[in-house]
Amino acid sequence: MTVCCLTFSGTDTSQGIPQLISNINACQVIAEAVRTTLGPRGMDKLMVDGRGKATISNDGATILKLLDVVHPAAKTLVDIARSQDAEVGDGTTSVTLLAAEFLKQLKPYVEEGLHPQTIIRAFRSATNLAVNKIKEIAVSVKKDDKQEQRQLLEKCAATALNSKLIAGQKEFFSKMVVDAVMSLDELLSLKMIGIKKVQGGALEDSQLISGVAFKKTFSYAGFEMQPKRYENPKIALLNVELELKAEKDNAEVRVKSVEDYQAIVDAEWNILYDKLEKIYQSGAKVVLSKLPIGDVATQYFADRDLFCAGRVQEEDLKRTMMACGGSIQTSVGAMTDDVLGQCELFEEVQVGGERYNFFKGCPKAKTCTIILRGGAEQFTEETERSLHDAIMIVRRAIKNDSVVAGGGAIEMELSKYLRDYSRTIPGKQQLLIGAYAKALEVIPRQLCDNAGFDATNILNKLRAKHAQGGMWYGVDINNEDIADNFTNCVWEPSVVRINALTAASEAACLILSVDETIKNPRSTVDGPPGGAGRGRGRGRPHAH
Repeated sequence: MTVCCLTFSGTDTSQGIPQLISNINACQVIAEAVRTTLGPRGMDKLMVDGRGKATISNDGATILKLLDVVHPAAKTLVDIARSQDAEVGDGTTSVTLLAAEFLKQLKPYVEEGLHPQTIIRAFRSATNLAVNKIKEIAVSVKKDDKQEQRQLLEKCAATALNSKLIAGQKEFFSKMVVDAVMSLDELLSLKMIGIKKVQGGALEDSQLISGVAFKKTFSYAGFEMQPKRYENPKIALLNVELELKAEKDNAEVRVKSVEDYQAIVDAEWNILYDKLEKIYQSGAKVVLSKLPIGDVATQYFADRDLFCAGRVQEEDLKRTMMACGGSIQTSVGAMTDDVLGQCELFEEVQVGGERYNFFKGCPKAKTCTIILRGGAEQFTEETERSLHDAIMIVRRAIKNDSVVAGGGAIEMELSKYLRDYSRTIPGKQQLLIGAYAKALEVIPRQLCDNAGFDATNILNKLRAKHAQGGMWYGVDINNEDIADNFTNCVWEPSVVRINALTAASEAACLILSVDETIKNPRSTVDGPPGGAGRGRGRGRPHAH
């Protein structure tokens, strides 16, 4: 009998149940990394990369992004955390924990040889039931009453900030976040909220500017002579270099006499002065350019009471354009009024050790800038990540106006509902939906563990309370007990939980449906077999 080998030598294959178990174990390890960061009493992780840069965070997506995950199945968990972060902004740790817990509950069934497709079918139906239940019990908020809507948004932002480093200042920041999001237009574009970090000062010194703010750019002599404040100025936005070129770099000119050389130099100066004159004549008072503005130009503008800033970052220039109107010009030939922006007040202000240019009262788009203050660099970075989560949550709450109670309440209610449902159906599905229900309890249990409470005791109380109809009862972190989290204003948009459940269940089903991993080490090292000469020095020279 001849042996037929279909794979390259050195190919690693493992299949069947051992492969499934190995994948499940890999996902458990990933979940262990973020398990302790869940909730208001969650711990933070300090990650150091290869270059020694340290990052402190308790945001699930940030941690998983910085971990170098190699295992192919475990990468799925990293992906769902990222998708949760992109879609709703918060609940990244929950989604990873749920997916890992689903797999953990299923492990004994897999070991006993239950077919993965049976499990996947049960899980899909359980997810559908859970999502419909959330939609059914979620409390929708009236949008007509602006005051009430604002309170709701502040509570959602406070709940999102509760588990972050800045939980102590959540009142202050949740107001700021809601102000920031409310100042945007209907599209609620994230790009229109700029976050700038300035070291030094206390967290409470952070401020919200309704308009555009960016750091003062590199400037030449003559800059200090320019006025630093204008009311109702016209703003020229350019992508033009306003400085003398060093011609030795870009051209070679042969001249016979000094006069010829002088004519070239004069022409160069005239071109520059011509550009500057056109900008001055246009009536603009503030000149911003993405490219450098040289010392001659700076002095020229200073003499004529204009303010200029060169080397402005592109995103800042675009935000200014969207806020103040006008358009970015690549030449100064047509500086008419319609291409100039406008704002009510422009001023340069000292913030900590930096100077900032503020544009306030912008007529066109709704935009704002949050200036964060704080001690250590890692701390302000983590604050920025926390605010990003809160901003995303507030955006979601405006778009989907229904909320559920957090703190493990919604998970316990779904768990009770699915457990009751599973008793009404026969067959293997009963066991599997029961396992799904048990897995949902991981969220309240982990909240208790992270706060140092007795998880078994509190979960027993919660099960009893939910069985008696206490729908919104969840873990009360402050009093080591259970409480009605809806009246305690621990709220989050229902879309966060729906997204987390569907993503976690999809990931679990995906990992269960893989029964074989085939690794071909040769493909990663050598390039495709027979692909000689692909930049590896193996190709033969062509005969010409």
